[in-house]
Amino acid sequence: MEAALFVAWFEEAARLVRADRDRLTRLDAAIGDADHGTNLDRGLTEVLKALADTAIESEAQVLATAGATLIRRVGGASGPLYGSLFRQMGKALETPVTLAGFAAAFEEGVVAVERLGKAALGDKTMVDALAPASRALALAVRDGVGVREALDQAARAAADGSKATIPMQARKGRASYLGERSIGHEDPGAASSALFMAALATVAG
Repeated sequence: MEAALFVAWFEEAARLVRADRDRLTRLDAAIGDADHGTNLDRGLTEVLKALADTAIESEAQVLATAGATLIRRVGGASGPLYGSLFRQMGKALETPVTLAGFAAAFEEGVVAVERLGKAALGDKTMVDALAPASRALALAVRDGVGVREALDQAARAAADGSKATIPMQARKGRASYLGERSIGHEDPGAASSALFMAALATVAG
């Protein structure tokens, strides 16, 4: 897993988010601010500009640049949360990057998201997609699965986790103000997290 793969990850994530921007915004309109798709699309466009303007020297630098840009450019809670995920991953990532090392760094990134958002599995947040993906990666490492299959498994776990938020009642963020009315809607942050994991699986394939 080299720096070019990480750059390709953000390029593919930007493409997927742009293609799904209206759906993400509709999901956010149901239980949030109605701007998740547009905000994340704009933020990832800025990430690609920042990466193009940076002399990339390491995988960690890609993650740190992306994280810092998302914090600066994406409003609401999702910018700081995604920014913390990638910045913490960048801090934890060791070179050369192995699947085990990536899985460990990803786990640290998810913990940073949980800590910043004060969220746990079942709260109907992006953690409900990220945590299952992290667990799937850890299991893949334990079982000696190859990189491509491991990332496929993580992407499927994230997608399943996102869909699992539909019957949940939100316990964090603006959606929590809706109480039982938040039930029946997929969490937009979990949906975009699933897109990030799908993007990584695609570029690693």
